[in-house]
Amino acid sequence: MIPEAREVHLSRKDRKVLEACCRSPVTLQRDLKRARIVLLAADGRSTRSIAKEVGVQPRIVSLWRHRYADQGLEGLQDKPRPGKQPIYTKATDKRILKLLDKPPPEGFARWTGPLLAGALGDVDVQYVWRFLRSHKIDLAARKSWCESNDPNFTAKAADVVGLYVAPPAKAIVLCVDEKPSIQALERAQGYLKLPNGRALTGQSHDYKRHGTTTLFAALEVATGKIIATHSKRRRRVEFLDFMNSVTAAFPNRKLHVILDNLNTHKKNEHWLKAHPNVQFHFTPTSASWLNQVEVWFSILQGQSLSGTSFTSLKQLQDHIDAYVNAYNDRAEPFVWTKKKVRQRRFKGRRITQL
Repeated sequence: MIPEAREVHLSRKDRKVLEACCRSPVTLQRDLKRARIVLLAADGRSTRSIAKEVGVQPRIVSLWRHRYADQGLEGLQDKPRPGKQPIYTKATDKRILKLLDKPPPEGFARWTGPLLAGALGDVDVQYVWRFLRSHKIDLAARKSWCESNDPNFTAKAADVVGLYVAPPAKAIVLCVDEKPSIQALERAQGYLKLPNGRALTGQSHDYKRHGTTTLFAALEVATGKIIATHSKRRRRVEFLDFMNSVTAAFPNRKLHVILDNLNTHKKNEHWLKAHPNVQFHFTPTSASWLNQVEVWFSILQGQSLSGTSFTSLKQLQDHIDAYVNAYNDRAEPFVWTKKKVRQRRFKGRRITQL
């Protein structure tokens, strides 16, 4: 049953607003129909005739006539609706976070969405995934970290960075380290053609070992050039033999050598006493990334060693030597841009030691 029609009286201001709403090409259809209903009602039209012209049910016309008569233009806006009660609340979120702080089920390395949902019992796995994404929690990605506990971190880091940024005049700055146990692996290699017609390079899964070599390398900071030799082992005697060849390459020059904290690099006072033009500088504990030769080792691995096959140890050594020669022909120094190196502790992160 249609309620009794309410009389609608429009002010000039409201009429202008409603007429503008009807003329605007961006007005939503629902707002357009409501404006037309009120304008027609103000002209004295009946509820049924308005419903027929606008194309709605008479009860809809009656609703908006009453809403405008009681509340004016504000009555034509939608009222807030309660909506459906959420199944999962903040208490559910706290349960997920609390569970993540506990060890995963026995036999599993880490939590997964299904494992969390199974442990909670009453939470759908899709909600678990949505919650993890909203909080940027990645259960699959793994990160490693290394904190230096060196009490002299600041002084040692400043010493090394100072050699990069402002090297001493008429002195050579060298970064020295070893890349141990480089394997001479023999693998079948070639092009593979996939069923879809795509061709790519590949290698066999199985391989044959032909021994290992240890590469001693010194990077000249000013030029980026490399001095490298091979050795079967990485003992103190091999390190000092390499340093003898390095000093021979720079006769009568003051050498500042940056090293990490390997035992064979330390306690060489007898050798340093015999070579007064050489000074060792050590990176802080667990901070060998300050040594620029580590960057070159990663370049060597990516451009020369990965995806190659060697039938003998000598072939591997000749291959590395050829790469060193080619690299030195186009060598450029690394540009050190970070002038401040800070020792930071992990704060505000849930890191536990098991």
